[in-house]
Amino acid sequence: MTGNELGEFLRTRRSRLTPAEVGMPAGGPRRVTGLRREEVAVLSGVSADYYTRLEQGRETNPSAQVVDAIARALRMDADAHWHVFRLAGLLPRPGPASALDEVDPELRRLMNAFPTAVAYIVNRRLDILAANPLAEALLAPLADTRIMIFSLFHDPAARTLFADWPTVARDAVHALRLTTGHRDPQTTALINQLLTTSTEFSALWHDNSVHALGRKTKLFDHPHCGRLELIYQAFDVQQAPGQQLLVGTATPDSAEALATLACAVTSVRH
Repeated sequence: MTGNELGEFLRTRRSRLTPAEVGMPAGGPRRVTGLRREEVAVLSGVSADYYTRLEQGRETNPSAQVVDAIARALRMDADAHWHVFRLAGLLPRPGPASALDEVDPELRRLMNAFPTAVAYIVNRRLDILAANPLAEALLAPLADTRIMIFSLFHDPAARTLFADWPTVARDAVHALRLTTGHRDPQTTALINQLLTTSTEFSALWHDNSVHALGRKTKLFDHPHCGRLELIYQAFDVQQAPGQQLLVGTATPDSAEALATLACAVTSVRH
């Protein structure tokens, strides 16, 4: 990671837009991919000099109004919009990292209230802080489920367990990038480690895309129950900012496979 994440993010977003997409003339041959800095400045109502300094990291205290105008000019969706605010330092800082990893007892009880669904709690780094028995059984082929995104790129079993590994890896990296504006040292260390140890992670990271976990469909090839398709929904936890409850339910075609896994869990526990 560099010291000018905001500038890099703006440059990437600018490169993905054409003049036609924002209602501007192409203006002859272009030496840059996407919009020029001057065009973004016009669209957002700031001076070209100010926008250039912002992108180069020489302007470090933009106002919320300016960041909002630039985000709208660059056609950012909701996830990217919030991400650029975080990078600009315009959202409250999180609490201590240790607090982000402490699972509230009530939240743990809620997680365990889904006996027929896969449920677990993650922090901003996508570490799994707690999991119900069905989730533990589903992810059992992995050597280490706590540092999940590291396992995704370094545990060979992940590429077998996740039948659509490229999509799962991409979604995880996009969700991780969404957290970087919080400036958490542990997250920064994890990202730097993955950048130096995984070319696949590095390529996805430098794509500069951001998306929340939201609603996702994942395919699994599990050694005990075969092919399994789950629909995941992520829920933010108000009493524990930075944590999310993920719940995965089986599609109709996968209900029997999930029931098989649940029966295996029950027999082991008894």
